[in-house]
Amino acid sequence: MRLDEVRPYYDSLAKKRGQLLVKRLVDICGSAILLVLLSPVFFGLAVAIKLDSPGPVFYRQVRVTQYGKVFRIYKFRTMCNHADRIGAAVTAVDDPRVTRVGRVIRRLRLDELSQLIDVFRGAMTFVGTRPEVPNYVGSYTPAMRATLLLPAGVTSTASIEFKDEARFLQFANDVDGVYLRDVLPRKMEFNLRDIESFSILGDFSIMLKTVAAVVGAGHSSSGESSG
Repeated sequence: MRLDEVRPYYDSLAKKRGQLLVKRLVDICGSAILLVLLSPVFFGLAVAIKLDSPGPVFYRQVRVTQYGKVFRIYKFRTMCNHADRIGAAVTAVDDPRVTRVGRVIRRLRLDELSQLIDVFRGAMTFVGTRPEVPNYVGSYTPAMRATLLLPAGVTSTASIEFKDEARFLQFANDVDGVYLRDVLPRKMEFNLRDIESFSILGDFSIMLKTVAAVVGAGHSSSGESSG
């Protein structure tokens, strides 16, 4: 992290310590309230996942967060058990590893709800760079490492712009290679701009845009084939 390319972003955030404290308080209070309110949804998803396919309710993949620390992310499982052992780390359109219930969960963006657990325990924040797997982080340029100055996020500008990321990869023979070469650098441009202009108001704006994007995606996908 002690890189010349990272320093400007560090200096910018250092001037906003008060807002960073508020950000953490929002994470704790917001995630605690949502975990209680959404507990019936959590229970329903858990039952559906267990009835649909063998394996755990949660997918606990290793990801990277603030200062390069690794953690096991909570995601409702939408793929067959041990899917990461039989394919790429990212998911393309019509990925055969996705289960029947998993397709519905992904379409409604419900698999991310369980990350409220990670937000509450401090491994993640509501708004920030999406957490990548360690081998992808190992391919970061020096400037990209500035995204590790803050905890990994549930949503971000890049998440909104690339909400249909799988479609960028649907014709790729080498999914991991295309992601690292073409998709990741474009996402990082948005992530670095978000860090440079960080503010609490900016975070709330991104959260509202995320809700709008998810609702819009839900409406647009209502006529899709169930496969």
